[in-house]
Amino acid sequence: MSSNRDYFAKKASTYDLEKRRVNNVKNIADKIKDSIKLKKDMHLADFGSGTGLLLREIAPYVNKITAIDRSKSMNEVLRNNLDEIDCQVEILPIDLSIEKLDITFDGIISSMTMHHVKDINRLFETFYDMLKSGGFIALADLDCEDGSFHSEDTGVCHYGFERDFISKCAKEAGFEDITVQDASVVKKPYGDYPVFLLCGKKI
Repeated sequence: MSSNRDYFAKKASTYDLEKRRVNNVKNIADKIKDSIKLKKDMHLADFGSGTGLLLREIAPYVNKITAIDRSKSMNEVLRNNLDEIDCQVEILPIDLSIEKLDITFDGIISSMTMHHVKDINRLFETFYDMLKSGGFIALADLDCEDGSFHSEDTGVCHYGFERDFISKCAKEAGFEDITVQDASVVKKPYGDYPVFLLCGKKI
């Protein structure tokens, strides 16, 4: 994910039109809302925010969301839709796999982005540093799959994750109260792909 290539340049304008994708993100958002006590004074970060599918669902429950995505094309779609989002939104076009922020958040949410990042351990360390004490992570991604989930090159570094592995990465970074639960299933013509939600806290 540290490449300068925008893997979503051709997909951004039609990204939100795929019903399967929209339904998956809604399922993830519902699971986040069930698992985390969101508050109207919270400032969250959405890692790999894309066109804003996830943050749109979470926006009514918080004060502000900082959208973090290195794809210029996806950020542009989000920017054009800011009037439709029910909280303050700031867009940061940075690559967290190689950059760090000097601000902290009450929580970090993410949908289907971690498998695009090569160094997962470093990513969790970055997340830990980005959070205030008491802050949370709520990160959704694919369970291990055979590589058939992506039909085109979008900078994939992992064919999903073993849940024990991803929990271990979070724990080694310092997170506590870690849980991993079913969040959604992406149904494609050639198979069903389970999606998990990992939650944890910075004590």
